[in-house]
Amino acid sequence: MTKAPASSPKAPRPLSARARAKDARTEHARLAAEIAEHDILYHQQDRPIISDAAYDELRRRLEALETEFPDLAAAEAHVGAAPSEKFAKVRHVVPMLSLGNIFSAEEAVEFVARVRRFLGLGADAPLAFTAEPKIDGLSCSLRYVKGELVQAATRGDGYEGEDVTANVRTIGEIPHRLPRAAPEICEIRGEIYMTKDDFARLNERQLEVGKAPFANPRNSAAGSLRQLDSTITAQRQLHFFAYAWGEMSEMPAATQSGMVQAFRDFGFKVNPLMALCHSDEALLEHWKLIEQKRATLGYDIDGVVYKVDDLDLQRRLGFVSRAPRWATAHKFPAEKATTILRDIEIQVGRTGALTPVARLEPVTVGGVVVTNATLHNEDEIARKDLRIGDSVTIQRAGDVIPQVLGPVLERRPKDARPYVFPDQCPACGSAAVREIDAKGEIDAVRRCTGGLVCPAQSIERLKHFCSRNAFDIEGLGDKQIEMFHKDGLVMTPADIFTLEARDKRALKKLKDRDGFGSTSVKKLFDAINERRKVPLNRFIFALGIRHVGETNARRLARHFHTFDALRAVARAAGDDASEARAELNGIEGVGDVVAEAVADFFVEQHNEKALDSLLAEVTPEPMERIQSSSPVSGKTVVFTGALERMTREEAKAQAERLGAKVSGSVSKKTDLVVAGPGAGGKLAKATEFGIEVISEDEWLARTAN
Repeated sequence: MTKAPASSPKAPRPLSARARAKDARTEHARLAAEIAEHDILYHQQDRPIISDAAYDELRRRLEALETEFPDLAAAEAHVGAAPSEKFAKVRHVVPMLSLGNIFSAEEAVEFVARVRRFLGLGADAPLAFTAEPKIDGLSCSLRYVKGELVQAATRGDGYEGEDVTANVRTIGEIPHRLPRAAPEICEIRGEIYMTKDDFARLNERQLEVGKAPFANPRNSAAGSLRQLDSTITAQRQLHFFAYAWGEMSEMPAATQSGMVQAFRDFGFKVNPLMALCHSDEALLEHWKLIEQKRATLGYDIDGVVYKVDDLDLQRRLGFVSRAPRWATAHKFPAEKATTILRDIEIQVGRTGALTPVARLEPVTVGGVVVTNATLHNEDEIARKDLRIGDSVTIQRAGDVIPQVLGPVLERRPKDARPYVFPDQCPACGSAAVREIDAKGEIDAVRRCTGGLVCPAQSIERLKHFCSRNAFDIEGLGDKQIEMFHKDGLVMTPADIFTLEARDKRALKKLKDRDGFGSTSVKKLFDAINERRKVPLNRFIFALGIRHVGETNARRLARHFHTFDALRAVARAAGDDASEARAELNGIEGVGDVVAEAVADFFVEQHNEKALDSLLAEVTPEPMERIQSSSPVSGKTVVFTGALERMTREEAKAQAERLGAKVSGSVSKKTDLVVAGPGAGGKLAKATEFGIEVISEDEWLARTAN
């Protein structure tokens, strides 16, 4: 009997598709983590432990897995992500506010003194500050959830920025993952910038391909980050310094300097020139040191930022307008140059103001070619005795609009004549006058009286309505507004939102016009429709009410919460002696001038009609309340008399942080009066109206965490 041959070992059974996918996901996660570690070693710590070839092999293996299993690519975005059609908007959970500026040693000393006064600290009480270079780049906020980079956004207007996540992922110095020690929700903020050497190489490439060079490293960094195609961003050498934060589920440290050290531990690059200072003398000494090093640094800086180090003190100091009380930027001296004043042109603004603009022979100042400069008003021209044809000295500091300092008299042409400011509007021919205020003083600005018939005012109001910090409608810039206005398509803000419906009925479609096409028109209509809901403060600012800028728009939005509430009070405020006018006057930071301007706007019937048309198309979203769970949230509070345990400024800042409305006067709508020693008329009025009155100690007990 012949034995059957021994069977050979069986080949392993192929893995199922599900098992293969599971293994691929595990390998992908391992590779991504390993690559992230090497990125930190290479970009942040300058000590790579593998060769470039070995690193490239890891990257190729990762990309092969993503090609085989496309769903893995969504878990980790890499260089070369598909370009997006446009940037989405991102609402900052914690606003990205800007810094106030100072320009002298005296102002630096006053900054420290002001902080001490606000906190009630004596001159000998210990108080530490950090001082670090102010990078001339683009602010960016990086949001990490459970260690993963999930979103990156520009500052924008401080409250809403652009989503640039795909582009930020191409920047080698920005980690895609944070270590376990990082908070579960961790928003790291800092500056994206381009070095001087990389900027020079970029401009060389621009010239080689026949393109115009960039003006400066900051502009090139900002332009690189805002590319719709992230592969272009990846080709630019961008860098990142971390120095601040937004939303944090827990704080890694109790000081500014400690937070920056934590960022370093998380794998971020932080500026090595940051120092801890314990006096204004030490701050100024470090400012001088950084100014001396400025020319030798590989990147542009335009000053030194001072910040109170203790985070508890930062919270007590809070914010004023759009800037923190606990920080400021000490800028370097402005850069100057001399050029020729070729002409003076008059621009008519949305409020009818005639603004003179200097047209200059192009000159480079601080790395930027300047052709225009502001001349402010006619008194400024007369005071400086500026004449067309003069050689003039101009000044530019950072991003500040260039200004004309004055003429170089020894170079003045013999035929130069004093400039005569026009008394007629160059846009409509109406009389241009300087108003006289209640005190009998002449307004510095000359204004067109044409109002509703002046095309310049109409166009400028529309431009303001669509501007970045108002409705921010992408694709509806100055050029498009001027064209639509000229053709009678958009004459009022409401016309913007009916444009699509009217275009569908029109014989000649927008897509058939020069400069347009089906795709661009669709994008425009989509952008318009995206802004049918807008935050209340933006809506108020967009209306172009005189004296109501971004700060006052936010104050009004905070106080009234809804547009209907604001409109009702403003309508009733036409009477100077009315309770409604008193309420407007009483809003902290508003005052008589703004209150009168708001009342005048809403009692004007033409404006009311235009508002009704606009509100039929858009919805102002109610202003979010701060700390709605606070026992004083939504209440109107008045502080009167002397405060002994905190300064008046600190009390107001604390109340606003807790969601209260702080008023400067007592009315029937006041909910609470905090009275200290020496309270007089306001206390008597509160008693008359039956308003609750409490002491400073009772206030602190009620608002304690």
